Amino acid sequence: MPNWIKNFEQLAVTPERKDALEIIEAGLSAISTNKAIHDNIKIDGEKLIISGNEIDLNKYKSIKVVGFGKVACEAAGALEEVLGDKIKAGAVIDINRGTCSIIQMYNGTHPRPSSQNVEATKHIVELSRGISADDLVLVIISGGGSSLLCYPESECADNDRLYQDFLSTGAPIQELNLVRKHLSLLKGGGLAKMFYPAKIVGLIFCDVPGGHSNLVASGPTFKDSSTAAEADAILTKYNIRDHYNLTETPKEDIFFENVLNITLASNELALNAMKAKSEELGYSAKIISAEIYDDMDATLVRLQGETSADVVLAGGEPSLIIKNPGGSGGRNQYLALKALKVIKDNELAISIASDGIDNGPMAGAIADTLTKGMTVSVGLDIDEHINRYDAQTFFEKVGANIFTGQTGSNVSDLMLILRKKNG
Repeated sequence: MPNWIKNFEQLAVTPERKDALEIIEAGLSAISTNKAIHDNIKIDGEKLIISGNEIDLNKYKSIKVVGFGKVACEAAGALEEVLGDKIKAGAVIDINRGTCSIIQMYNGTHPRPSSQNVEATKHIVELSRGISADDLVLVIISGGGSSLLCYPESECADNDRLYQDFLSTGAPIQELNLVRKHLSLLKGGGLAKMFYPAKIVGLIFCDVPGGHSNLVASGPTFKDSSTAAEADAILTKYNIRDHYNLTETPKEDIFFENVLNITLASNELALNAMKAKSEELGYSAKIISAEIYDDMDATLVRLQGETSADVVLAGGEPSLIIKNPGGSGGRNQYLALKALKVIKDNELAISIASDGIDNGPMAGAIADTLTKGMTVSVGLDIDEHINRYDAQTFFEKVGANIFTGQTGSNVSDLMLILRKKNG
């Protein structure tokens, strides 16, 4: 039985749809936050074992947990299940507020930061007061953390304005996050400096395509190689330099000597599981990239252009510049909408947001001949919806939206092309 796709049975009306949805299910199962914690973190007597790394708990007087991002609450709950009352205190920030026994949970705003995020972050900062080498700090780091982790107060206003300024440029998320590091006291290694000299273990749920964990939530536990001068150059390139006061990120090695960063989930993990499931179902499969940043048309060319396999898989964040506001849905549904223009009779395309939220309640959509047939029967114009950036409404009318609800995971978008075995 499917675990993630709530409308699986309604969608799986052809053998190819059923297989494609099972492949998506495999990817989502592989990156389950709860599973990642329980599979990778164990207690063995007085040893804490994290992905094979042993930590002697006798060396530490306390364990503190801090976290931020779209999986922070779920991960914190799972950590409490593993560690129990070994955790002395904690504070995490998520877009949704969960419930824990020991760790305090706060919700913040995303993608634009607010004073709510600053107030929540202050609880994390407070846990750094009086920190010592006798403390062990577990840091849950996940996508969305760049907005949710916001300190000092000046960063909130700057970060909000920066997001708005970048929205109209079409600039890659890497440039946005580089600048964010230089507006903050916590990003770009700032949190590691604030909690020095404690032992810090970063537990990373990587939403950056290709597994670049040092970029997640703008790298609060990683030594940052970027400079304020580089941030200045990016702002200058987009003619928004005058708005911001930049700061340098910590460059001293001492602040990172006692830091261990471990990636627990990534889109590569999801893609490998999807490939294995494809082969289990009798298809040949190939992962073409975990780092798709191309525009929509180029992404489809890359997916369709790979003809050596029945199932072509990719992960990433295809770029989308919205020129006409007022539409619906996100880049996954829009990619599926554009796929309807080029999809062949023996092909099926799916794009899905791994967090289940494609700029709205739907996770993604299916594009195939059945969807095209429904388009004709209900009298929709694909080009009109493309031009209006109105993908969610379109797929709702043809019954091809994929609904998961919030998955509690976040590792970028997952895409596939599936061809009939006899195609």
